[in-house]
Amino acid sequence: MNQNFKDFIQKYTDKPIAVAVSGGVDSVCLLCWLAQIHKNVVCLHVNHGLRAAADTETKYVSDLCKQLNVPCQVFYWTGEKPQTGLEAAARDARYKMMIDYCRENAIDYLMVAHQADDQIETFLMNLGRGSGIYGLAAMKTESVRDGIKIVRPLLSVSRAEIKKYCDDNNIKYFADEMNDDTHYTRVNIRKNRHVLSDTLGISDARLLLAIENLGRLRDALDNDIDHLITSVCHKHYAMFSDSFLFDLSPDIRLKLLGTLIQKIGGDNYQPRLKSLACALDKLSQDTQFTLGHCTIRRLKSKILIVPEGDKTTFRTRHEKSI
Repeated sequence: MNQNFKDFIQKYTDKPIAVAVSGGVDSVCLLCWLAQIHKNVVCLHVNHGLRAAADTETKYVSDLCKQLNVPCQVFYWTGEKPQTGLEAAARDARYKMMIDYCRENAIDYLMVAHQADDQIETFLMNLGRGSGIYGLAAMKTESVRDGIKIVRPLLSVSRAEIKKYCDDNNIKYFADEMNDDTHYTRVNIRKNRHVLSDTLGISDARLLLAIENLGRLRDALDNDIDHLITSVCHKHYAMFSDSFLFDLSPDIRLKLLGTLIQKIGGDNYQPRLKSLACALDKLSQDTQFTLGHCTIRRLKSKILIVPEGDKTTFRTRHEKSI
């Protein structure tokens, strides 16, 4: 078992946790490691019904949990599936079912099996998109989704080490055929990432160090943003002066606007950087537009953000306006 993982997991000792297990090597390894050192863990498995092997994987995960003496809860994604955006819809459905279960069973922590190679691939994907600090800092070890803490205890563990552990211990796992489909940007990065180390001498360790450094900067910005949000955000809207937004540095300005839109609109993700930059351009003058399920209005020196469909009047809104 990886020592970094053992050190990390000490924080969650004796706390009830759920672990998302698909049947792939990463999540199977995480389940086995947690079963060895944590007494209060439940496995959550989602059968999306999208692949021929789905039922076989579900049975295997259930049987493995019995061997490990870990409770297992299986969910099925039923109903009509979208014709486009299927992968994102499946992810959202998976998280919703698992988070609802955690909330109903007083479990604060949902552990997922993203590992170091996933972290590097996310960094490189976002680098290719021209992302800012938040994109380049990649995944947090702990984040919050719909009130449940999403924990990633394997971010310092490589895919090779995880696979070796399972192979050495004769632990079965399933491979997703999508992991070899080069139509996906992540798969192309995975298959060609060796060029960075082989040709340019940029090792995985150096990439992870850069991500860690960017993560510290992101966390510092988050603290500043939290203080700003508290000063202007009411339960269902935010109202503030134009100077409150535009006197900030560009990075904080973009992140503040994105966080306010996410909080008020209720989305799990903030609008993309390009959309936020366009929104800031529009807010340089009197305007009204929608973004991220919010309506955003500027009138003279005041800016108002409300859920899409709500009234955009300034007259009856006084609390926490700056």
